[in-house]
Amino acid sequence: MSYVDGFVLAVPTANKQALIEHARQFDPIFLEYGATRVLECWGDDVPHGKQTDFYRAVAAKEDETVVFSWVEWPDKATRDQAMARMMEDPRMDPGNPANQVMPFDGARMIFGGFSPVLELNG
Repeated sequence: MSYVDGFVLAVPTANKQALIEHARQFDPIFLEYGATRVLECWGDDVPHGKQTDFYRAVAAKEDETVVFSWVEWPDKATRDQAMARMMEDPRMDPGNPANQVMPFDGARMIFGGFSPVLELNG
């Protein structure tokens, strides 16, 4: 069964285009290493909760928008192998001068890997 990496981050609203450009540079690398799909989703209907919400999860500020992204893999083994290779890939190194500066605070990004337990297709 497939495997999914999920990401939630806060991006300064003024950096929307910079985020898209950043994703255009880096997301193809996920596909190169075996991902089957990458989605970058700009929050446009993200409610503020009373106890918890996406904004608090990433300490979003008033001038930031929540972004929800995920990478789909054919299986966890492919993902684990790809992540190990990507950590060695200079294109993924934030210190590489050829790479764009992240248009968000990576320290406030939350992420994790998930095993699907149910999949419905229309």
